[in-house]
Amino acid sequence: MLIIAGLGNPGAKYEKNRHNIGFMAVDAISSRWRFGAPRAKFQSVISEGEVEGQKILLMKPQTFMNNSGNAVGEAARFYKIPPADIIVFHDEIDLAPGRFRMKTGGGAAGQNGVRSLISQLGPNFRRARMGIGHPGDPQLVMPHVLGDFHKAEQPWLEALLNACADVLPFAVKGEDQRYQGEVLRLAPAPKFSPRQAAQTAKGD
Repeated sequence: MLIIAGLGNPGAKYEKNRHNIGFMAVDAISSRWRFGAPRAKFQSVISEGEVEGQKILLMKPQTFMNNSGNAVGEAARFYKIPPADIIVFHDEIDLAPGRFRMKTGGGAAGQNGVRSLISQLGPNFRRARMGIGHPGDPQLVMPHVLGDFHKAEQPWLEALLNACADVLPFAVKGEDQRYQGEVLRLAPAPKFSPRQAAQTAKGD
């Protein structure tokens, strides 16, 4: 079994936030592949299914972002799943909007959900890092990540989410670099800087 977890904050208030792109990715995966009805378990909304014959547990922790590790850690201990079989989708301000990178191990890079996961699992889980860009000023980071995606960002966002779901079998087979390449082939990142993206997001 693999765990695929998306990070975000629960509740309608946060549903369309940039910080919730991990939840959006899990929703796209659930829609693309055959998963059972969502239910509450492990302090999360979970659903179970298969991708290319591999059993998958999808998770959206309901602990709020900063305590995501409590939920994923509970599930990992219950099923005795090692970090190498855990994929976490999360927002990444150090990547330009629409960029996508797979990474195993390393630090949290200021992402509090990832920091919580490291505290529970150690560093060696697999991270699907989804770029949302940096607003250019550290004081603007919080309103940026907790702001909704602007309508001008929807085309690249939808393309990225669909690509992450469509080519998931590569990640399921452990081919993370191939997965990254296929996602970027299907959903090329838009051609603007993070600062320009932040300015666009303020333009509504």
